[in-house]
This record gives sequence, C-alpha cells and structure tokens, in this order.
Amino acid sequence: MKTISQITDQREVKKIIVRVSGVTIFINIALSVLKLFAGLLARSGAMVSDAIHSASDVFTTIIAYIGVKLSRKEPDSDHPYGHDRFECVASILLSGLLLATGMGIGWSGLKVIFGGNTKALQVPGLLALAAAAVSIAVKEWMYWYTRAKAKKINSSAFMADAWHHRSDALSSVGSLIGIAGARLGLPVLDPIASVVICLFIIKVSVDIFRESIRKMTDRACDKETEEGIRLLILSHSHVIGIDKLSTRVFGDSIYVDAEISVDGNQTLEDAHKVAETVHDDIEKQYTNVKHIMIHENPAYPEKDI
Repeated sequence: MKTISQITDQREVKKIIVRVSGVTIFINIALSVLKLFAGLLARSGAMVSDAIHSASDVFTTIIAYIGVKLSRKEPDSDHPYGHDRFECVASILLSGLLLATGMGIGWSGLKVIFGGNTKALQVPGLLALAAAAVSIAVKEWMYWYTRAKAKKINSSAFMADAWHHRSDALSSVGSLIGIAGARLGLPVLDPIASVVICLFIIKVSVDIFRESIRKMTDRACDKETEEGIRLLILSHSHVIGIDKLSTRVFGDSIYVDAEISVDGNQTLEDAHKVAETVHDDIEKQYTNVKHIMIHENPAYPEKDI
C-alpha cells in the first residue's frame, strides 16, 4: 500500500509533467510561427529551416508527454514490473524524428549550395537576424527549464526533449551566423548554416538514441550508487555482512537484490525486521530505487572464533 507521501509525490510529478508539456508546446508554437514569418519576409532559408525545427519540437514534446505518462502507470497483470521502458521507447522515437528533421534541413541547404547559382541568392533582412537572436535566448531558457524538471522527476524522455531545445538553440546560432554573413556579402553562408544546423541535430539524435538503447538493456547502476547502497546496508548494526549485492537499471528506475548475513540465533521475525529496516532505509535515501529484494542468510560468528 502506498503511503500518503508517495501519493503526494506522484500527484506532484503529474503536475510537473502537464506543466512542462504545456509550457514547451505553447512556446514552440509561438517561436515556429515567429521564425517562419521572419524567414519568409526576410528571405532567409536558414530561418525557415529553423522554423521547421521549432515546429518539430511540438511533436517531440507530445511524444515525450505520452511516454512519461505511460511510464508512470501502475503495474498491472501484463506489466507486473511497471511501464518504465515506455520512456525509453518515447526517447527512441524522439531521436528518429530529430534525425529525419536534421537530414531534411541539411538536404535543402545542400541543394541550394550545389544548385550552381549562389550569387543570385537573396540577402536576408534584419528581421531574420532579430528572430534568430530571440530564438537563441528563448530556446536556451527552455533547455534549462526542461532539464531541471526532467532531473526532478527522473525522466529520460523529458531530458531528451530538453536536448531537443538545446539543439534548436544551436541551430538558431547557425542561422544567426549564416544570416549575418549573408548580409555582409556572402549569401551562400545562409544555406551553409542550414547544413551546419543539420549536423548539430543529427549528433543530438544519435546521442539520445544511444542513451535510450543503453537504458533499454539491463545493466548495473553506476559504481557510486552501488557503493552507497552497500555502505548503507553495512551501517545497520544487526547486519553482519553482505553475501551478494546486485543492481540493475530498468528504464529510469533501479532494482536492488541483496543477500545479507544476520545472526542465525535470532527468531525469523527479528531477522525479517532487520531486512525490512534495510529495505525502507534504501528506499528513503535513493528515491529512484523502485524495487528491493532483501534475503537474510543465517550467520554464526561465534563458531568462527
């Protein structure tokens, strides 16, 4: 049965999920409209590409929201260990969308560059330059905002979405450089900026994909966390030793299996109380630990003397 604090925490997590999704979707729609109009009016291909990238952020946020919501569902008969890996699935989908977006932007830039008539390219107006500067500031803020919330609720999907915002900020930097260069007499820099944007986006998509695959496959948690759990177990006066300690990361959650040595002369009830105390203390100190199995092995220290 869940405690009142656990229920309160879950309600707070749900509020954060809805709030982050709402804020990012609203800002991305506003930014994509702003950059599209600025790109069309100021004749900047890089800014139009940047607008497309911002529009794609709306869909990635929706995917992240669905993935996070599904991963927070309670265990059921079909998924007795929960739905944590839905976040990894969402992150993989996000990486695929990012990759497709990046390649599309890069292809459009390459077609202009190798079209053979770069001198005839129109020079972007000041409006495109201003839109790029605004986009950099807003998207960098969105990166830090989403990143902080993703860390708070331990969400890989929202962290992937945060990096999508960072990639958008970087793409806007590319747009700014390309537009400024074009206004200084090198119009070809505008489509070149689109290609640079493409490379940034592809790199982020590959990083997100690799991290998601890493979380999809069971692995031990980091050495620092495992050693912390080990020391916490040994800090209990009734624990004589640790016979075995195994950890694995399942989605964004940690599962712990431990075999501890306790005094074999005590009653089963007392031994169970020791295991229960160890179990509860680990859960309190490591909030991302979702499941713990503690097995007690009888030990007789006096026989070894």
